[in-house]
Amino acid sequence: MADLAPAPVSDLPVPDAPAPLPGSSDGRLDPAQRARALQTMAGQQLDVLVVGGGITGAGTALDAAARGLSVGLVEARDYAAGTSSRSSKLIHGGLRYLEQLNFALVHEALHERTLMLDRLCPHLVRPIPFLYPLTNRVWERAYVGAGIALYDAMAGRTGMPRHRHLTRTQALRIAPSLRADKLVGAIQYHDAQVDDARHTLAVARTAARHGAAIATSCRVVDFVTEGERIVGAKVRDLEGGEEFVVRARQVINATGVWTDDVQAFAGRGRIKVRASKGVHLVVPRDRIHSDAGFITRTASSVLFVIPWMAPPFTRHWIIGTTDTEWDLGKAHPAASSADIDYLLGEANKWLNIPLTREDVEGVYAGLRPLLTGESEATSKLSREHAVVQGVSGLITVAGGKYTTYRVMAKDAIDAAARSMNRRVPETPTDRLPLVGADGFQATWNQRERLAAGSGLHVARIEHLLRRYGSEVPRLLAAIADRPELGAPIDGAADHLMVEAWYAAAWEGALHLDDVLTRRMRISIETWDRGLTAAKAVVGVVGEVLGWDEDTRVRELSHYE
Repeated sequence: MADLAPAPVSDLPVPDAPAPLPGSSDGRLDPAQRARALQTMAGQQLDVLVVGGGITGAGTALDAAARGLSVGLVEARDYAAGTSSRSSKLIHGGLRYLEQLNFALVHEALHERTLMLDRLCPHLVRPIPFLYPLTNRVWERAYVGAGIALYDAMAGRTGMPRHRHLTRTQALRIAPSLRADKLVGAIQYHDAQVDDARHTLAVARTAARHGAAIATSCRVVDFVTEGERIVGAKVRDLEGGEEFVVRARQVINATGVWTDDVQAFAGRGRIKVRASKGVHLVVPRDRIHSDAGFITRTASSVLFVIPWMAPPFTRHWIIGTTDTEWDLGKAHPAASSADIDYLLGEANKWLNIPLTREDVEGVYAGLRPLLTGESEATSKLSREHAVVQGVSGLITVAGGKYTTYRVMAKDAIDAAARSMNRRVPETPTDRLPLVGADGFQATWNQRERLAAGSGLHVARIEHLLRRYGSEVPRLLAAIADRPELGAPIDGAADHLMVEAWYAAAWEGALHLDDVLTRRMRISIETWDRGLTAAKAVVGVVGEVLGWDEDTRVRELSHYE
């Protein structure tokens, strides 16, 4: 990247009024786009600089760009490298928040769920059925049933099936792996699932499509001030090592569990965030026989057993989650032996064939950013968000839940807009389809024709459509040009080589870990954590990114 580094900031003019950002109309993220973004951010004053490339930061950049503001985004690692790739992968209102009487949060989240399913990203978000097992013959069905009925009512008119009450026989017909002696019946309802990392990436790419200058592997190392006001940030390009200054009328701190660390550059901040660790296990599909996931209460939180991905594509189950305080390194939270035993124990209370450690093919741990409250239990801390301007020129947005990212982004840009010297339009993001959503249904309807034309099985086409949406013809064109890209990846046969190529050529992956952990989920879906696949794809990824042999060896070693 050294030859692509921007000129020294002192040599670059900083105009009073921002020039239009050079948008990427197709949302392509590649090394050339990254170089342009760095030069743009170093070369002009922005309206908004967003720090953090998780779902909140990506959403904030999209909101700003969609309103016509000039915006840059910098992320120290990769899109969704932190919390946003390590969630329960649900788009949901949150049944437990109903029990906490937080009706506003549930209603807001259910509204966002409907938008994603119907308009914003139907290729990435899809309904999945859940069972809530019942163990008490009298009060529980009425109590839980009333809560789930309210949940459905708050969602309004959607395409989601409504809940229904099941007898024990009906529940066991859907989920034969449940213990017959444990339940007296169940209630079936629907929520939605998302590949969180791919969704965050789609939001970031959509922001780039609408003119945002975005770059990963760029760390903020300090703020730039004039008097008491923050007017920008000093940024280090971790690929090339150069430092440069990005000037902006407003800096927005959207760094999740790193909120306090970034606020420290300003010397003070009004938001305090606590990190709650959530651990999830991944087990093969054949270990649990069920046509639905299930959710149940535990002593401290809730237990989810979630089909991954949704039927009929399910190949794995996700079991989660824990909810414990974490005060060690934020970049790499770790699952402990006790975490694994806890989740297996809670799941086995409901399964007629217990799971063992040998059944666990993947484990991942993430940190939820929770606003500090009076309660000592992290599971009871607020999942609502806050937007504050504790220092002039610096807005911090923190808290919240993945599902409501768009609302958080809107509130952050609303706050930034109040300091602009011109009228800023209202956000249009509730009507703005993400990359891959435009024309998705038509492309889905053409899947058999696409299969015939490409020589791939229709199941392969459906897999690609659920990940790339209406961009699938672009991947198929690459296969037509280079047939070897149509081969399954060794060690991860669910995926094709073209997906690794596309991750580097179009989706902003800079390292092998970005490809295997976030663009694809091979690192948690394979018994060897993707080591075989890494050796298979390093060549095609390295070809796109211009790696020499030493770099390829180093990338493999790092991933291992």
